Amino acid sequence: MKIWVDADACPNVIKEILFRVAKRAKLNITFVANQYIKIPSSPFLASLQVSSGFDVADDEIVRLLAAGDLVISADIPLADEVIEKGGFVLSPRGEMLTKDNIKPRLQVRDMMEAVRNSAIEMGGGQPAFGQKDKQTFANALDRFVARYHRPLD
Repeated sequence: MKIWVDADACPNVIKEILFRVAKRAKLNITFVANQYIKIPSSPFLASLQVSSGFDVADDEIVRLLAAGDLVISADIPLADEVIEKGGFVLSPRGEMLTKDNIKPRLQVRDMMEAVRNSAIEMGGGQPAFGQKDKQTFANALDRFVARYHRPLD
């Protein structure tokens, strides 16, 4: 199993957690972005810079991932593609996206995008990323790794 990170929008605190997990679990993690992503030197960490453009990083993640791989992303359309290909998705807020919950999430996302595009003013959005989100993510990642990962030797 490999972990792929949609790194352009991934919070730095989540990247730090992933750096530590890669070392501790001897787990290959690749950060995919259309900009340079600084990562610590490690045989388990890689950074893949793709060209700029809409969904270029997402498309590369989908192209490279294998069934059973985990993708870290808050991007709902990307999550849908990953799940269709047999991968797993964990949001940076610690929510596992699955076959059971991705289609309703995709519908809500599309509806919200239509509302935004219609020029109707709506306040809100997601709350700021906080300590609780960081802990929820770390716990969900630990559970996933314990269940699915077999360490490299």
